[in-house]
Amino acid sequence: MQQIHPTAIIEDGAVLGENIRIGPYCMVGPGVTLGDDVELVSHVVIAGRTTVGARSKVYPFVSLGHQPQDLKFSGEDTLLAIGEDNQIREHSTMNPGTAGGGGVTHVGNGCLFMMGSHVGHDCLVGNNVILANNATLAGHVEVGDHVIFGGLSAVHQWCRVGAHAFVGGLTGVEFDVIPYGSVTGDRARLAGLNLIGLKRHNVSREEIHALRHAYREVFHSDEGTLRARAEAARTMYAKFEGVQTMTSFILGDKNRRLCTPHNTGE
Repeated sequence: MQQIHPTAIIEDGAVLGENIRIGPYCMVGPGVTLGDDVELVSHVVIAGRTTVGARSKVYPFVSLGHQPQDLKFSGEDTLLAIGEDNQIREHSTMNPGTAGGGGVTHVGNGCLFMMGSHVGHDCLVGNNVILANNATLAGHVEVGDHVIFGGLSAVHQWCRVGAHAFVGGLTGVEFDVIPYGSVTGDRARLAGLNLIGLKRHNVSREEIHALRHAYREVFHSDEGTLRARAEAARTMYAKFEGVQTMTSFILGDKNRRLCTPHNTGE
């Protein structure tokens, strides 16, 4: 059963699932698909070719699917794909992809986007990600699963933020953040591992111990280059999934700089 307030505008062509709830003064465009049990609380505007997955809840004054903030965009048919079980809080914005960036902005499942957060064009956001109030992702940012962004943090375009990382409040991220890393500062510097997040996700003590050793060997050793140290750690801790994830991320893109600790010059 659909519950649609009489002041809401649902344009012809919109596809609505079962048990949809659409509150006052919402606008849903002709290219929009809403999954089962989606709720738009009020004053939500969804445009373009946008999908919102089942059981997601969208709060007042959210804007989804409008034209990307990219001057090169010229009306291409691109997509904003939002997964299931997401909460998108007041005044948040998400833009679709661009032809030059792959054409898709993708958001995973189970995420929380707090008030005023922004997901830019062509971003790829994993599952169970949290953006606190006014946290923003520029275009082409890649975010792994279980990442937390503190309030008023901002991520530079094209950055990668690895799974289980933590970005502190008021932090400006201009270089890639390793999986499990914790970064802080007006220009983000690596401050260690996100140990609280690891414990919350029931990572074993043995795995955490191996990650801590590998982290120190990669980022706090004077021997060889950072990449060489990452290769060595990858071999030494071959049986530990977390170390493999971290070192694979470090070695995965030679063209991107990493956030490093203050005492590391690379």
